[in-house]
Amino acid sequence: MPIDRRTFLKRTSAATIGFAGGPYFHFPKKSYRLALIGCGWWGNNILREAIMEGSSQVVGLCDVDEEALKSTSKMIDGMATDKPVYFKDFRECIEKSQPEIVIVATPDHWHALPAIDAIKNGAHVYLEKPIGHTINEGKAILRAARSEERIVQVGTHRRVSPHNISGMEFLRSGKVGEIVSVKAFVNYNSPPGKASSPGQPPEHLDWDYWVGPAPDQPFLPQIHPRGFRQFLDFANGTVGDWGIHWFDQILWWTEERYPKTVYSTGGRFVKEDSSDAPDTQYATFEFETFTLYWEHKLCNPNSNESHNVGCYFYGTEGTFHMGWLDGWTFYPAKKGEEVIHVEPTLHDPDKQNIRELWADFLKSVQNKQYPVSDVLHGHLATNMSLLAMISYKLGRSVRWDGQTESFRNDNEANKLLSRPYRPPWIYPV
Repeated sequence: MPIDRRTFLKRTSAATIGFAGGPYFHFPKKSYRLALIGCGWWGNNILREAIMEGSSQVVGLCDVDEEALKSTSKMIDGMATDKPVYFKDFRECIEKSQPEIVIVATPDHWHALPAIDAIKNGAHVYLEKPIGHTINEGKAILRAARSEERIVQVGTHRRVSPHNISGMEFLRSGKVGEIVSVKAFVNYNSPPGKASSPGQPPEHLDWDYWVGPAPDQPFLPQIHPRGFRQFLDFANGTVGDWGIHWFDQILWWTEERYPKTVYSTGGRFVKEDSSDAPDTQYATFEFETFTLYWEHKLCNPNSNESHNVGCYFYGTEGTFHMGWLDGWTFYPAKKGEEVIHVEPTLHDPDKQNIRELWADFLKSVQNKQYPVSDVLHGHLATNMSLLAMISYKLGRSVRWDGQTESFRNDNEANKLLSRPYRPPWIYPV
């Protein structure tokens, strides 16, 4: 669903939606029927904050891994008196538990179908990033959210991190000067690992359902529960996992919504395990007014840089680093001027700001307004990651038309906007 910059800015500045007032919207402020689809590590992080906030009754838990369901149930027992019903099939969960809010925290290849089903059944959705495995999945989620007038908050919680907010204000103040170049990067040491052999899935896991619409393949212990991000049938590697957070920060800063051209290269130079995502990847995104560079590699940060993750904004008055665990820092260009630094405010476990993002989500539902991490923001940031992967797979640059969300005169690239789904699953439109 293409949208021009003027319309986007008008919508997001007004931050209101003309809801028709569907049957699931008029519920009491402190009585949200909530279902979680995807009871893994991050799904539990989100659910924990939702329970602590106190406005939700957990009515449904859904996962194809019985051990994950048990773990989430145990967590709930220690926090609330809710007695949710357990499900393996997300469709049954949504139909029978009738949630007003659904958290979708599945692996990436399972984001689109549950999110769209929840939306079409009247629920508002907290959707983990990236919003889809392919670009056309994101378009389908956005179309469903807008046509059904549902709130969809994407889990890019750095939009509400205090230091990211103050850092964005600093960037927009002009103190960094004219910014013509930005670099987003993730550089961490990692062991090479070793290949694992296919085997029988554990009895508590329905592997066929876990694979779902992805290509059929045998179970690998390295994939489930948390290794899937480095397998391209299920996710899009580091640029798809980490990249969306930093691309979202950059799109938050600029008025531009998409790049014109993208070129990405890289390979597997460190990893010796069974994954297939690049362990080293570089990408160049050409915008109208600046150039963005992406970098991830499995080694120490560059010796002349003191940060291993985040974004560098290179300005005429200095260099600004937007970070995560290390807050933000401005390095003035003029000698003798003081370095400015702001520490982060993050929550455990896992150093996040889900609490603030969940509060914004509920406020948006109650006030019928776009959330701070609206599905459109999530779609545009996810597209950045997926554009890099499409270029990487093709081995060449691509020209992107952000208005039509297609590649210019490039049938080969346009075929990668979606992928065939394994029957009986049907690709969303």
